[in-house]
Amino acid sequence: MFWSLNIGSIAGTQVRVHITFLLFLGWIFAASWVSEGSQAAWAGLAFMVLLFACVLAHEFGHIFTARAFGVATPDVTLLPIGGLARLERIPEKPQEEFLIAIAGPLVNVAIAFGLVLVAGAHLKMADLATVEKTRDATLKTFGKIDILVNNAGIAGVNRTVWETELDEWRKVLRINLDGPFICCKAIVPDMIRQKYGRIVNIASIAGKEGNANAAHYSASKAGLIALTKSLGKELAGYEIAVNAVTPAAARTAIFEQMTQQHIDFMLSKIPKGRFVLVEELAAMVAWLASEDCAFSTGAVFDISGGRATY
Repeated sequence: MFWSLNIGSIAGTQVRVHITFLLFLGWIFAASWVSEGSQAAWAGLAFMVLLFACVLAHEFGHIFTARAFGVATPDVTLLPIGGLARLERIPEKPQEEFLIAIAGPLVNVAIAFGLVLVAGAHLKMADLATVEKTRDATLKTFGKIDILVNNAGIAGVNRTVWETELDEWRKVLRINLDGPFICCKAIVPDMIRQKYGRIVNIASIAGKEGNANAAHYSASKAGLIALTKSLGKELAGYEIAVNAVTPAAARTAIFEQMTQQHIDFMLSKIPKGRFVLVEELAAMVAWLASEDCAFSTGAVFDISGGRATY
């Protein structure tokens, strides 16, 4: 195809990139850089590369099926609107042509199914039966559970309250609040039986103050703080300490879910002028999970770089 560059070969088929495809990627990168900053630009570029990797997989569905019927496929070209696999000839039988045509979409279905499974794996901590199964396996291996750290969470999409979709709201609350509740529900009875335990809930400074354009996240963390206080009172007589940590933001993978504007906003609120280090947060959690933390329970420990006002 004219105006295309050969970038290599996969399974004997030349892979080509049309010049308009490169211009399209460049435009996406530049527009994101100008509007949202460098991090958003690189994230957008990575997303587009992954998207077109799926397009390439789609085209190779056509290619491998065509080869099964003896039809050669010399090259495939990536375009801004998708991909184009070139066949040397039309299949002899209509059914062969049909199977070649649907092979690409079937690959997309397989990819989508895989993504659903991956997403489901992240949601399993909010499923009581799955948590109970994991608890039982842990007890079978180690005999007891002394420490529970509820750390899993997501940021959600940064939008105003009136722009936030109900499904998005529920997803954030399900993982960030239902998840810790379910883990506590499943594990606390065994801690009561052994008359010892340490539970540490990773909340957020957003749960104290609320962040604009993150009401779902802020509400989930405020709820987690309240859960900590209630459970701490309920378990105070069992030598089980339940405490929460309210860190300022840490530069972790959760930043990939946020806009650069929201990241800059969070940094601007921290008097120390930097994000908390994961190692600093881990040190606090390690103490809260230790036997040394014997008298504090139902408490909220600040590690926000001076941002917290209470």
